[in-house]
Amino acid sequence: MGTALKPMEMLAPVGNIESYFQAVNGIAVLSAEEEKALAERYIQEEDLDAARQLVLAHLRFVVHIARSYSGYGLPHADLIQEGNIGLMKAVKRFDPSYGVRLVSFAVHWIKAEIHEYILKNWRIVKVATTKAQRKLFFNLRSSKKRLAWLTNDEVHALADDLGVEPKVVREMEGRMSGQDMAFDGAADDDDDSRYLAPANLLEDKRFDPAARLEKDNWEEDSNSRLHEAMTQLDERSRDILERRWLAESKATLHDLAAEYGVSAERIRQLEKNAMKKVRGLMEA
Repeated sequence: MGTALKPMEMLAPVGNIESYFQAVNGIAVLSAEEEKALAERYIQEEDLDAARQLVLAHLRFVVHIARSYSGYGLPHADLIQEGNIGLMKAVKRFDPSYGVRLVSFAVHWIKAEIHEYILKNWRIVKVATTKAQRKLFFNLRSSKKRLAWLTNDEVHALADDLGVEPKVVREMEGRMSGQDMAFDGAADDDDDSRYLAPANLLEDKRFDPAARLEKDNWEEDSNSRLHEAMTQLDERSRDILERRWLAESKATLHDLAAEYGVSAERIRQLEKNAMKKVRGLMEA
């Protein structure tokens, strides 16, 4: 059995990363009501314990996002720690009166911190990712006497000195001589080179759990707002909208006009006014 992690240790994963995953997954998910209450306590009373609870309850979400950036050779624990910083920034700025869940609001801040970390570390990671490569990297830098490419004799001499194959020296020289690439690609790059910019290679968003969770929360929130807005309409307006837009077998203007004993144009006006009111209530 591993030792239980303390709350502050969860913000900076250390030691066994699997133990960290188990710890954050063991924290209960907050309901919408609990989340709103904690956020209001933090805003109105500056209750740091409320902010801590919000952060801890969303650490598993940071882990999901950090996993989608695992192809850079950067330590997973570092990616999670940077994401946790973004989560804390999101909690500090979160306002429940906006009508969205924290998990949706925090996506931008978490990804922004991870992106910044990758930008600062991507170049050196690509140059040397193993202990042997780092040794060759520093030896090669100290052995080169000029900016030009090594001659064939120099490559073989250096390879003999370091006990590696000549092709390994050539590969490392190529990495060291490569130009850094703009994160988003230069504005005047041709189409092919822009597709190779790091921003386009960060992640496959089709299966991003963060994006799917954000979408589910958005749909749940929208449905809840729609239901609440519909209850504010008078019975006739609510019936017209439900039968015109929400029912499986939708009624026509003429069907409703005959039922209510008014013109089809009057039904259309009632429908328009009801939709305008619903839209206003949902955006309030």
